[in-house]
Formats: sequence, C-alpha cells, structure tokens
Amino acid sequence: MATRKYKPYPTRKQQKSRRMRNVGLLLIGLIVAIVIFNRTYKNTPVEEQANESTVPYSDVLSSEVSEPTADSGPVTILNPAVASAEPTPKPQPVPTPQPEAISEPVEEVPVAPVLKPVVQPVVAEPLADTQNDKSSPHAKASVEEALKLRDAGKIIEARELLNDTLNEKLSLNLRSAVKFQMTKLAEQWLFSAKVFGGDKLTGSYQVQQGDHLERIAKKYKVPYEILMQINGIDRPELLRAGQHIKVIQGPFNVVIYKSNFTMDLYLQNKYIKTYRVGLGKVEYETPSGRWQIESGGKLIKPTWTDKDTGKTYVASDPDYPLGSRWIAIEGIDDATRPRTGFAIHGTKDPDSIGTRSSRGCIRLFNRDAVEVYNLLYGGISEVQIKD
Repeated sequence: MATRKYKPYPTRKQQKSRRMRNVGLLLIGLIVAIVIFNRTYKNTPVEEQANESTVPYSDVLSSEVSEPTADSGPVTILNPAVASAEPTPKPQPVPTPQPEAISEPVEEVPVAPVLKPVVQPVVAEPLADTQNDKSSPHAKASVEEALKLRDAGKIIEARELLNDTLNEKLSLNLRSAVKFQMTKLAEQWLFSAKVFGGDKLTGSYQVQQGDHLERIAKKYKVPYEILMQINGIDRPELLRAGQHIKVIQGPFNVVIYKSNFTMDLYLQNKYIKTYRVGLGKVEYETPSGRWQIESGGKLIKPTWTDKDTGKTYVASDPDYPLGSRWIAIEGIDDATRPRTGFAIHGTKDPDSIGTRSSRGCIRLFNRDAVEVYNLLYGGISEVQIKD
C-alpha cells in the first residue's frame, strides 16, 4: 500500500501570500487580454466594424439632372426690366446654427431638386424691334442716348430727351417704349420726396409762419393731396413752420384718345403716364374738344340722378354707379362750351373700362380716379378729348 507524503497545513502567513499571488496573476492576465483586444479592434477595417452597409450622400440625389421638356412651356419673366443674365446658382448647403447662436426661430426651408439653369434672353426694357421699326434714325439715337443718361443717374436729362422724342416720328412700338421709360422715371423725380438738381418742375419750399398746405398748393397750381402724398404728410395740420417740403410746379393736364380708350397725363407739357378709360355709348358719344376741370367740380361720391330713369343715387347705395370720385369738366372752346354734365369719374363696373358704355362721361378704375383727383386742379387743369 502506497504511502502518502505528509504535507503539513500551511500557516496563515503562507495562505495570505498564496492568495496575493493568485490575485496578481489574475490582474496581469486581465490587462494582457485588454491590450490584445484593443490592438485587434484598431486594425480592423471600418467597413468590417458594422454589419449594416452605409449609403454615400451622392447616391441619395439623382445622378442625372432633369432637363426641361417641351411640355413644361416657356419660362415667363414677369418683370423684364430686372431680368438677370446670370444663371440660377445651385443651392448651397446651409450650416446648422449652434444653439447659443440662435436669436429667433429658424424656419426650415425645403430643398428643391437641383436643375440645370435655364438662361433666358435679357430684355432691359420693352424697346421696339429696330429691324422693322419705322421711326426716324434721329429718334432711335435719342432714345439710346436717353437710356444711357438714365443709367448714369441723370434722371432729369433723360426725362427731357425722352419727352422731346415724343414729338418726332415714332412707330407705335417705340412710342410705347418711350412712354414706359418716362413713367418709370416719374416714380423717381415726381412721385417721391427727392428733389433732383436742375429740375424746373419740382423744388423745395420752406414753410412760413401762418402757411397751410392748401394755400401752398394753390400757389403751385396743384391739389394739396399730392403734396401730402409725396412728402409723407398724414394730415394737413401737421405742417410746421420752418419745415422744408417738396413742391410741384403745376398744373397737370390730360389728353384723352377715343380711338384707343386711353388718357395720357402730363405735368405742364411733360408726359407722366397713361390710364385706360371707358367712354360714352354711340347714342351718348363723349364729345371731342377742349375742356378744363370745373372750379369746385371735384367731389367725393356726390349724390347723382340718372336722367334716363329719374332715379337718384347716394353714396351708400349698393348700386351707386359713380365709383370713388367725380371730377366735373366744362367746355372752353366753341364745340364744347354749350355741352354740360360731363365728368371724369370712377365706376362700379370695372369691365366697362375700354368700352363704350357710359352716358358720355369718362370712366376710370376707382384707384385711378382717386389718383387723377389728387392731380388735376379745378379751374386750371385742361382736358383735351381727341378722336
């Protein structure tokens, strides 16, 4: 029978030493395992770290850019005077603002599909086809020179040259183009508070003690309403002594062309703009000739009696026919002096503009009637009605 070798039980000191050695070995093994794992993970390719495949951003957008088709129709430039010749830039990515940089809510704008830019021909202004234009060479050259003056900021010089060109031989297209340019210029030199140097039709006036707006306007032969408009004066009583205001050297006059249902507005003899009008029926023909605005004949929605039916209308009637303003005219030549009861006024029927449908009066859109009311001066402003 084999005998066992006697091994005495270890002492407490020996047991403690053994436990410490085992713990140390365990810690060393754990550290080695961590080091090996880290080295192995870092050397693994990125695409092997995840089981899901990633899609590049370029694959989200279509790889082919859409081309405009014939079915899309032509691109309409609403305002040819400001059409740009530059191609439409591609949308650029917008950086997301950091929370601390946001001062107000940011609206999220949807990103439109990227398309190739469609470059349209530039039309700076509606000028006539010079190849087929029958205007005089001098008139064409004058228009080109006026546009250069306009672009150089010489507004008054451009206005004068274009206005002189209206007295030359012009095709209908070029005449319309000249009028268009003069109307645009009037927005700057006339219907604004700015006074341009060298302009004899506008100026600056210093309000004196005791002045009131109606008296100043009468001196310059224009209604006080237009002075309020261009100077931004809300109420006439707000005028102050020492204040400088822009004034207009009136009067305004109009010429009505029955052949094409238009009314041209002039400041003295300078063309300003054109309005569309309605005229009298065949049996109530609007009489041609020279007229002037009747003194005291400018009224706001006056009571009116229809001579055909005998019915009287007041402003509050739902079928009140005279629109927003009434501007009575009186004849000043042999043909018109005997004729009475005619006026320029608004209408409740905008479809009648451009037609012969009145009892002889000249109809305007209501917004135009208000504007003309604020420009024509009673007893002075002239009205010419031409066939």
